[in-house]
Amino acid sequence: MKFFRVRPGRKKGKPIPFRKIVPNMVTSGNLLCGMFSLILAYHGRYIPAAWMIFFAVLFDGLDGKVARSLGGGSQFGLEYDSLADLVSFGVAPGMMMYMAALADFGGIVGAIVACFYTLCVALRLARFNVVHVPGPFQGLPSPAGGLFVASFTLARLPHEPLLVALLLTFSGLLMVSSIPYANLKKLTRETADRKKCVLTLLFLTALVVLFRSAAPLIFFSVYILSGFLRFDWGEWLLLPEENALEDHVH
Repeated sequence: MKFFRVRPGRKKGKPIPFRKIVPNMVTSGNLLCGMFSLILAYHGRYIPAAWMIFFAVLFDGLDGKVARSLGGGSQFGLEYDSLADLVSFGVAPGMMMYMAALADFGGIVGAIVACFYTLCVALRLARFNVVHVPGPFQGLPSPAGGLFVASFTLARLPHEPLLVALLLTFSGLLMVSSIPYANLKKLTRETADRKKCVLTLLFLTALVVLFRSAAPLIFFSVYILSGFLRFDWGEWLLLPEENALEDHVH
């Protein structure tokens, strides 16, 4: 009698193509920036922690381009990107503001506000993965929300607990709202209006020269205001014929 069954040899799995690994490596840079932001905030270094959130956005914007250029996009990559975004634009900004201003705010109120913000980021990312609406983003994109919160720290404004609580609550509500915000993914060298792009670049340069550390906060405040005004930066920066083509398709 045989007490042990000999299992048939397992088939060796196919090696993962390098073109599918590279985009995920870039996404890992996004996630690691979020973790570094958390570590820096834990040690009270809030300015560097805020900058790490900005660096995370660079990786977040780069991974999709790398995937498209290599033809290596996958469902795994999409899910991994959302997980990285949750850490970098949800957990990291929420914890940074909690440790900087909300730890002693109203007992447990500060913790609730920070958790509310992170929850809104998670809901925003989940909705984006499930609901694909052409045109503008529905609600403030999570990277823009994280950058808006981080820019408050970069502006070196006083971290008044009530103001920070309102900032996180307002940002969280915008992300789960249906307010349209510009989608710049269709903007390429071929489709962009160069004159308008140069004008926008001059505007950004003027912000940096005049306001320095407060420039990011002003820029993202303008972006947030544009949603309320229904002004689509993505359409404005496109060539007129591209807008006409898009309207014809829709």
